[in-house]
Amino acid sequence: MNLPISDRHALASEAEHAQARAFEAFAQEQDALDIEAATWAARRRNGLDAQGQAAFDAWLAAAPAHARALQDMEATLGQVRQLAAADVAQLRRGFEGRSRPAPTPERRGWRERLGLGLGTQRTPWLAHAAVALLVVVVTGAGWMGVDHWRQQPTFTQAFSTERGQQTVVTLPDDAAQGSTLQLDTSTRLQARLFRDRREVQLQDGQALFSVHSDASRPFHVRAGNLQITVVGTKFSVRHTATGLDAGRTVVSVEEGHVRVARTDAATEAPVELLAGQMVTGDDHGPIGAVAQIPPSAIAPWRAGRVSFDNTPLAQALAEFERYRSTGLVINDPAVAELRVGGSYNVQHFARFVDSLALMLPVRLVAQGEQREIVMRRP
Repeated sequence: MNLPISDRHALASEAEHAQARAFEAFAQEQDALDIEAATWAARRRNGLDAQGQAAFDAWLAAAPAHARALQDMEATLGQVRQLAAADVAQLRRGFEGRSRPAPTPERRGWRERLGLGLGTQRTPWLAHAAVALLVVVVTGAGWMGVDHWRQQPTFTQAFSTERGQQTVVTLPDDAAQGSTLQLDTSTRLQARLFRDRREVQLQDGQALFSVHSDASRPFHVRAGNLQITVVGTKFSVRHTATGLDAGRTVVSVEEGHVRVARTDAATEAPVELLAGQMVTGDDHGPIGAVAQIPPSAIAPWRAGRVSFDNTPLAQALAEFERYRSTGLVINDPAVAELRVGGSYNVQHFARFVDSLALMLPVRLVAQGEQREIVMRRP
């Protein structure tokens, strides 16, 4: 029977999902390092491109145990490749049947012989052989099981703060000391942890990241059209729709080293930032020049302060609005472009208001429940 193309695609997709679910179930019963080592051993036999080689080098350098596991698995892989084709076929059938009803006694027999049983009789070699042979089957047959397993997040959670609120969250990327994210007011982000990387999507707001060092799992922050990549460091990322640098992404490094790249410009070289440096980028055009920044100017919101340097008055008010309602409006474009400077406590907004008449040729006029900032005429 000839099925329509759409039906054939649907069946193929369902088969891939079934294979992925089966591999996920199998992987959960095995040592994660064995799975990783077997996958790299199989991929290396098939050849790695430049990106794959870089990822392998990073994985290998992450921990001494990785090299030992790889050596053991490569040796086991060479042995299991000599198994009879009938054993490989049985393994594949048993793997496909993991989501089906409990296996028959006959199937349990060959599963135990190949080391796939869950009992205590399984020897270390059989455990390695089971993992190695299964990885060979799924990669050699073009299955997506291994890649799908690696691409599934182990942790996903969204975090947000309301206007005027700040919070600190700790990610479970290390059992002893996980990475911490300090969120400023009106901030929204989503964190996802994978077996080979960590990702945060900053939708709006600003946050300070203190990243736990783990070379095998780089830490990526995406904000606007920029991606910031680190292994272990402390840095600030701002990406807001209003206030200072609205519509732009600002990256400031307090400790360590980060790499900043545009997600939509493969030909533009990444920018390397060290402690005391910052860079700004927007959704259009190249990343700006690297600038020096004093430590006190990195994420001053941690101390409840906002800082302005020749900032348009309208933008300064919008920044305060992120933390509280100011009750002030500007209708005159000339007033909006007047420049202000200084550092202010967001809890003492009245002091900023009182200083306006001293800094600028303006006055406040009551407009119902609000006050308008207007130009003061001679």
